[in-house]
Amino acid sequence: MSLKRVGGKSDGGVDLLGWWWLPLSSDSQSTPITPPRRRIRVLAQCKAEKKKFSPNYVREMEGVWHMHAQDRSPSGSPTPVSELGTVALLLSESKFTTATLTRALGSSVPFLLMHLPPPPLVSSDPDVETTLGEVGSAFWNPALGGAQGLLRGELDVRWERDLGGGGRPGLWCLDICLVLGSSEVHILALADRFGTSGDM
Repeated sequence: MSLKRVGGKSDGGVDLLGWWWLPLSSDSQSTPITPPRRRIRVLAQCKAEKKKFSPNYVREMEGVWHMHAQDRSPSGSPTPVSELGTVALLLSESKFTTATLTRALGSSVPFLLMHLPPPPLVSSDPDVETTLGEVGSAFWNPALGGAQGLLRGELDVRWERDLGGGGRPGLWCLDICLVLGSSEVHILALADRFGTSGDM
């Protein structure tokens, strides 16, 4: 994903705006004119609250998504749309409630929900390696990941276990693991860590 922070006083409910670059679908052919990737517009909202993520945020993002589906950005100028559509991305430092997941799963808006736990305290010792952020969980609904959704059922979020007993969500396309480089994971995990309080 390539996201830019746009949040502010009159952001129209969007904290991050950008594109999700995906491999070509199985029925697409790459030509010298056609790039070997396709893109989906991303509208992201970030929340950094102590309480669990409520379904109110899903309803709020549905409204934001519909506003942008009218091809308008927060400033009122036209927003470029992709041939595939637009996904609503919700990023949260707190976990999602069952009601939140139920609301998102039943929505006609293509949703991706990601839980990004707060990072561990950064050590001042330069020899101690720290991570910029990890994905705690990821969920998407049928409007995004289903056979009739934006991703046409070609991508999966799978839990990848490591030898140490831990793991993380991984993105798979047609049974091939897509390696998430530091730029893809860290732009989501950081997003300026959603600011210092509340949402961005």
